[in-house]
This record gives sequence, C-alpha cells and structure tokens, in this order.
Amino acid sequence: MRQIGMLAMVTAILAGAGMANAAEKTADYSFEYRYPAQAGQIPALRAWLEADKTRLRTQTARDAAEARVDARKDGFPFRQYDTQKIWKLVTDTPRFLSLSGDVYSYTGGAHGTPGSVGMLWDKAARQRIAPKQVFASLPAVQAALGPAFCTRLKAERRRRVGAVADKDGLFSKCPTLKELTVLLGSSGGRRINRIGLIADPYVAGSYAEGAYEVTLPVTPAVIKAVKPAYRGAFAVGR
Repeated sequence: MRQIGMLAMVTAILAGAGMANAAEKTADYSFEYRYPAQAGQIPALRAWLEADKTRLRTQTARDAAEARVDARKDGFPFRQYDTQKIWKLVTDTPRFLSLSGDVYSYTGGAHGTPGSVGMLWDKAARQRIAPKQVFASLPAVQAALGPAFCTRLKAERRRRVGAVADKDGLFSKCPTLKELTVLLGSSGGRRINRIGLIADPYVAGSYAEGAYEVTLPVTPAVIKAVKPAYRGAFAVGR
C-alpha cells in the first residue's frame, strides 16, 4: 500500500441516523461516497450501498495503481484519479424512498465525467428498483412528458448558449426518456406527483453546458402508464 502522501480512510457513521460518509485520499486517487440517513435506516438498502461503496473504491484503487505503473513505464506524468458518488434524498413517501445520485469520475484525461442516477426503494416489496421500472409503457410516458420536456429544454439551452442551440446539428434532436435520468418526487411526501428528468452532459448539449434538469408534474396520462401495482402511490401534480 502506498504510504507517501496518503491520508487514512475516514468513515463516519452518525449514531442513530444511519448516515454514512466515506472519504479517502492517497497519492493515487481520491474517493468519496455518501448516502442520506433515511437510506441508512433500511438494513437491506444500507447493505447494498455499503457493497456499492466497496466495489467503487476497490475499482478506483486498482485502476489508479495500474495507471501509475503505465505512466511511469511510458514516461508521462500521472494524474491522480477521482471517484465520487453522492446519494441525496428526493422524497420519502409511504411506498417509496426516492434517491438521486450525483456521480463523477476522473481518470487522467482533459476533464472528469459527471453524471446522474436515480433509485427507488420499494417499501412494500422490500427491494431496490430503477425509477423507470414503475412504468408499464415507456412510450406512453414519453408521449405524456416528452413535449413539455423538449419545450423547457430548448428554452434553457437557448438561454445558456444563445441562437446556436437552434442550429447545433449534434444536439438538435431532443433526447428521449431512455437517454435521461428519471427521478420520482413528491411535493407533500404522500404520493409521487412530480418527475425530474436529467440530461447529463453530452446527452442534450456539450460538456461545457453542463446537465439539464426539468421537473414536470405527474398527469393522468403518466399515471395511466404506471404499472397497476404502483398506481396507488401516484397522484396528479400541479
């Protein structure tokens, strides 16, 4: 294990809250992983998050060590790797615990790679599912949310980059739901009544533009596209 310039692993478990923060910095890499208290209070979900943290840390350490060896062998500077995964609470309803994840990795290139992920914990089934799995028909959700999302996205791209947003052939097409991160939210904490849609860098615009996020209300058409087993957990939003 490399000793020079290494800070010891710091893992804080907040008593009674189940909140976990892990941060580590060595000469080869930096690593950070966090998740909220609500997730830590569910044993099965906490176990998955801890396993995910261990997997990411192990992979980062291995890849960074290999990159340092290659850099020395080929005679070019080694740049410290960086991995981050920060889970945040979106909402906690009687049926679902909804989380969003901000992810970032840097492996020595011109810049790092940011991204986003979504997760649901189904309290009734006691299992982790992807937000898109609550829908029986993605095409139906696309039809219900797509036009409003595309209108909002176009306006925001125009605000950020100007008229070029209407002429950029690479990003002239609005991304579909399959290309977006989906987050399920609630304004009152009882039922899911709004949906967040995130287009990560390079999905709807250049890296420099950053991510685009649009939040839309749940509509009757959206609820119709939800699997029957989950419909009771949804409500029309405003």
